[in-house]
Amino acid sequence: MADKLMVVIPCYNEEEVLPETSRRLVEKMTALTQKGLISPESRVLLVDDGTKDNCGAICDAYARQDERVKVIHKENGGLSSARNAGIDAATGEYLSFVDSDDWVHPDFLLRLYRMVQETGCLMSACGYFRTEGGDFPSVGSPEYRVLSADDYYCPDEAEEDVPAIAWDKLYHKSLFDALRYPVGKLHEDEFTTYLAVYRAGKVVVTREALYAYYQNPVGIMLSKWTPRKLHILEATENQIAFARETGNLRLLKKAVRQYIYSTYEQIGFAKQWDDPGRGRLLKILRRKLREGLRQGKDFDLFPLCRERSWMYEEAYPVKPFWWLYGKLHRGGERQE
Repeated sequence: MADKLMVVIPCYNEEEVLPETSRRLVEKMTALTQKGLISPESRVLLVDDGTKDNCGAICDAYARQDERVKVIHKENGGLSSARNAGIDAATGEYLSFVDSDDWVHPDFLLRLYRMVQETGCLMSACGYFRTEGGDFPSVGSPEYRVLSADDYYCPDEAEEDVPAIAWDKLYHKSLFDALRYPVGKLHEDEFTTYLAVYRAGKVVVTREALYAYYQNPVGIMLSKWTPRKLHILEATENQIAFARETGNLRLLKKAVRQYIYSTYEQIGFAKQWDDPGRGRLLKILRRKLREGLRQGKDFDLFPLCRERSWMYEEAYPVKPFWWLYGKLHRGGERQE
């Protein structure tokens, strides 16, 4: 018997792009059910997160037109809250997330579903590309490989690092048993994805770009740094704690490296923060940086940090980084 697939689309003030994203997914799900590849009970779950525009009405209109669309209306709670509502409402064996301003390749669902069916994995993942609009790059033959949780989430240094994103994957619903996205946090994927990956144990992966992440250039230019961006440090601290609890040195090395990079980057942003609390915040962040570098002493991260540091030094000239790194590794740490 074919499995039920549930695609969760959180919706908030995106009335201009939601119709196209929803239409493509519904059309593809219709084709897959007609061919008997997935259960006719598969659904697209549109989660109206207290939107202030016409997204809610658009969702309801789609639900009236097609029984494969189910709408959840809720008070505004943010992306994590909307995803959690979709998880709670999902009744299928498999679950995927698509942001309402993104779009997917016509073979997105079919490829990811076939990959888990053919390998027995509980999670599949594909490549993606950032775009401001345009077509998908050409997609070749459906090649894939099965990776352990470590090989997927903590690739060798020669390979491209894996971002902790939710939306390029298909998950078995059981991976979210007692697991939800943290409400009120930015970088919510960093709190959650690694736990799902290690629960799965292995991931079947294709490098084909089947997901298009819409990058709004206006939004990027207008976005301002706030202390909420520091949630990335909390998420990484959780990963470090998990790695230590489970004795996973490979994940620990990745998490410590990310902690160093992220802390250094946040120092650069915070130096430009026009707020009376900037001095105190910088003091806290520099203390966190020293703690990250202390932990990094066990993993010989100096070559990796040296390779990446130019990005931060060029954009945010924070002098103490190399001075401090060398001082810590020579044992001459300055106390504060």
